Amino acid sequence: MRALPASLLAACGLVASACGGTVPGAPVADQMARRDAGPTSSATAAEPARSAGSARPAEKAPSVRPLDGRVVVIDPGHNGGNARAPKEINRKVNVLTQWKACDTTGTSTNSGYSEAAFNWDVSTRMAKILRSRGATVKLTRSSNTGVGPCITERAAIGNRSEADAAISVHADGSSPGNRGFHVIMPKKIGGPVDPVVGASARLGKAVRDAFREGTGLPYSTYIGKKGLDYRGDLGGLNLSTVPKVFIEAGNMRNAGEAAKFRDPAFRQKIALALANGLQHYLKS
Repeated sequence: MRALPASLLAACGLVASACGGTVPGAPVADQMARRDAGPTSSATAAEPARSAGSARPAEKAPSVRPLDGRVVVIDPGHNGGNARAPKEINRKVNVLTQWKACDTTGTSTNSGYSEAAFNWDVSTRMAKILRSRGATVKLTRSSNTGVGPCITERAAIGNRSEADAAISVHADGSSPGNRGFHVIMPKKIGGPVDPVVGASARLGKAVRDAFREGTGLPYSTYIGKKGLDYRGDLGGLNLSTVPKVFIEAGNMRNAGEAAKFRDPAFRQKIALALANGLQHYLKS
């Protein structure tokens, strides 16, 4: 059942006679007589008369959050248990432009902080922020101890959810001298992603701008242009029917960026920046 709106309850004043019923606690005959006689004054038995100039307490307006009604899918790249299941994650799947491994283990910092753990931490922080803003958030995995899912299933989760936006969270593992972040967006491949390529580009630019402003990290020095890259070989993008992008938050093999990624406070900055980018896209 749908609950009565707050405005209707206020109009009734929890007094049934105002909505065609009876006043609890009063004799039924008295109530019926008052109802049949109709209104005779501005005051009723259920509500004492107010002195001139007295104000009715203001109704509290229902809070409206900026992302109420929106659905976001967050895909934390890789998984902490992937290394224990090489046969499963190396299984080939069709991403339309080629066959690729079901999943991979991801990279890590030189000190051993794994990309899978980084992706999971940032994603759960971002989910909490987005939920506080009213969004319905779904993640493609439920922990950092499992295996997979395959890249095809990660795309399918977003599609089944009919997400308004989806984002896959990653960090790169390049040469130590390379640094900076980049956002990966889909290209038209003659496949299911084609209708959302334009929307994905808008999402990617919103995420790029918010990430740069919120983290202070530079655009990638080794991939893409001004923090943007377009690819047609990623199953998570090729198979998506909803606007979707990947974020490569930086280079885990770069000592400076690795130090930032190990810092929980900086991971919170990343999560907030990504949430802001998603919100900007969803509200534009």
